[in-house]
Amino acid sequence: MSESPSPIRVAILTVSDTAAADPVADKSGPTIKDILARRGYECILELIVPDDESRIREIVREWCDQGADWVITAGGTGFGVRDRTPEAIRPLLEREAPGLVHVLLSSSLRHTPLAALSRPVAGTVKNTLVVTLPGSVKAVRENLEVLLANGLVEHAVDLIKGGTGNRLHTELTSTSSSEERMLHQIHHHHHHHHDHGHRTPQPQTTLSHDPSQAVSSRHRESPYPLVSVEEAITLIFQQLRPLALQEKQVDPQLRGHVLGEDVYAAQDVPLTYTTSVDGYAFRSTDPPGIYRVASSQTHSTSDLLPPDSIYRINTGGPLPAGTDAVIMVEDTRLHSTYKNEHGEDVEEKEVETLAQVPKGENIRDPGSDVSKGDLVLEKGQILHSAGGEIGTLAFVGRTKVWVHMKPVVAILSTGNELLDLQSPTPFEGDGWGGIWDTNRPSLQAALEGMGYEVIDLGIVPDDIASHVAALRQGLTSADVILTTGGTSMGASDLLKPVIERHLDGTIHFGRVKVKPGKPTTFATIPTPTGRNERVPLFALPGNPASALVTFNVFVVPALRRLGGWPVERCQLPRIRVQIHDVMRLDPRPEFHRVVIKAGPTGLKAYSTGGQRSSRVASLNGANGLVALPARRIDGPDRVVAGESVEAVVIGELQIQ
Repeated sequence: MSESPSPIRVAILTVSDTAAADPVADKSGPTIKDILARRGYECILELIVPDDESRIREIVREWCDQGADWVITAGGTGFGVRDRTPEAIRPLLEREAPGLVHVLLSSSLRHTPLAALSRPVAGTVKNTLVVTLPGSVKAVRENLEVLLANGLVEHAVDLIKGGTGNRLHTELTSTSSSEERMLHQIHHHHHHHHDHGHRTPQPQTTLSHDPSQAVSSRHRESPYPLVSVEEAITLIFQQLRPLALQEKQVDPQLRGHVLGEDVYAAQDVPLTYTTSVDGYAFRSTDPPGIYRVASSQTHSTSDLLPPDSIYRINTGGPLPAGTDAVIMVEDTRLHSTYKNEHGEDVEEKEVETLAQVPKGENIRDPGSDVSKGDLVLEKGQILHSAGGEIGTLAFVGRTKVWVHMKPVVAILSTGNELLDLQSPTPFEGDGWGGIWDTNRPSLQAALEGMGYEVIDLGIVPDDIASHVAALRQGLTSADVILTTGGTSMGASDLLKPVIERHLDGTIHFGRVKVKPGKPTTFATIPTPTGRNERVPLFALPGNPASALVTFNVFVVPALRRLGGWPVERCQLPRIRVQIHDVMRLDPRPEFHRVVIKAGPTGLKAYSTGGQRSSRVASLNGANGLVALPARRIDGPDRVVAGESVEAVVIGELQIQ
């Protein structure tokens, strides 16, 4: 007789400013608990939090770590100003469940058209199913009804925890109801992930134009949805995972790597009693007086020091046997010396000690810095170029260590109009001389300055065969491909069609609501014979300022994530600055290039002048990007001098 399955353990999080201030106002949480309890579920955790994105994310992550089978949130999924539950949950999801989202929306829309304003998310975090529900009791009841119908949630949890789902699969094959057919499709979606252990991007309809057709047939408006900067970054993190580990020698080349193991001290440091000052080791019972001087050249530390002697010792040196204190050089006086045949002083012979020193004075005990077995660096620690972490590895005697591989980046520029600065090929004919390729040199400088290896694929002309050949070379030799140009609406903009139609890639976003950088594109491309299963590709705009801004906003976080950086630390730091110049607002959020200087009154940001996307001089000296909000119809059209705004730090801060 088989055992009854364990009840599904559920954690319920109510998200509401009102209920957080007055728990009696929470009606949705108790409703969920009551419905699930009657179905035999075990409600193990309950909490009410305000509409605070970081707090929501922190609690859900903690509950998933604790092993809840199903985390349900209620509230914060609408269009209200404070509704941020989807934004809090989405970065946590390792595998999204669009089928469940479709079920929730379809069910709600049967009851009210206002359900179109709901923004649910669903998916898995580790071995936990996470689903967001609206805040109203009515919506909670309607959503739970469809989730609990036909064993949908039980089946999902079973698969997530490693089950086969055979029972429900058998039942599905014996029925033809429309709802159960939909459930059958959801089963196969999850079963794929269960079998292979990784997320495969969902098939996507090809949106790019067909470049083999006449120019007149191309799109007049981009078919790619316009996503926000936050949504774009979320999509990037959903697709990327850290690269594999490799064992590397402990040397300065480790800078920028991320530890892939915990590092423990193999022995005590120091290993024996050592001195913390320059001076003389002796017995603390020896009174002030005149003593013969011994040194490492005349006395072995393993031998007892004669009673009439003191031992000259330098900082960090081991004490000789029989000594228990060190007197500093400053507390001694030279008494006599050894001389050479010319009568010149060559060595100390006798030294007078001028003070009585207590036992243990100026001595470091064995293991006083690090004891054998101590954890000195944790897995995930970034080995910064400042040297502290690499010095720590050397301090405990590690010669090799496991770290995440740093991504190798292949870069290329596209466009018949471009000239290579080092090997220009002049244009013939009508006097058009072309333009210098600015993007490859500037991006290569930025990448190598961050410690990344760069493969330069050169300038790619505007034809499909050249695009395919260059990208295939990058796919087999690099971990990331970075291109500039060819992402907009021109007839010769070929990157999107080549990615979708020739390389079987998936474009995760093709436009971003940002200035500069609207055409920024992020895709992943399968590489059956390459270094990795899929290679991410960032297609940045061709205008130089746009390329460098979007590189810092989107590419740098991606490179860090591939190199093993924790997600929460991948983006460049943001700080509050006081602007020195008037900055006009655009209908799109804008990153305004500035020079940030530190002065007696705080941090001030100075505009670099005209912000036209082709004006690379606007990045000359820039160490920050002021994040300007989009202009609202009924709001101000500028930010005035003296206002405090947020800025992304892209370089070393200056002194005012």
